[in-house]
Amino acid sequence: MNKKEILQILKDKISIKIQTFENLIAETRASSNDTKSSMGDKYETGREMLQQEINNIQRQLNEVLNQLTFIQKLSTETCSKVQNGALVKTDKGLFYISASLGEIIFDDKKIMTISGESPLAKEMFGKKESETFIINTVNQTVEKIW
Repeated sequence: MNKKEILQILKDKISIKIQTFENLIAETRASSNDTKSSMGDKYETGREMLQQEINNIQRQLNEVLNQLTFIQKLSTETCSKVQNGALVKTDKGLFYISASLGEIIFDDKKIMTISGESPLAKEMFGKKESETFIINTVNQTVEKIW
């Protein structure tokens, strides 16, 4: 498995999210400017609601920027145990411990990207190949670590 290519897929996915959030913020700000009028309180309330929406989108953007910062620090070297940056094959699937970005397809294989803070990752941490762990009463065996 080529972790460099997988990491690039994640960076591209995050870049798309960042661009989407930045566009939403710009569009919402433009809407806010369009509501300026001398009509009074009704428009003040509308602008306040738009500002709250901008703040909400900004929070989401900051989370995605933090994910990008985190994955930029990940090593693409092969890991000897399960840790942040490890690509782990268990008997139940492939997991990349990086940022929680959902499922990606690489070389026709489904890889679930999970955060190191997720319960699954916490159960796997420190495990080596051939070791088992239990999550939600399901046994899993670590078959390979990259």
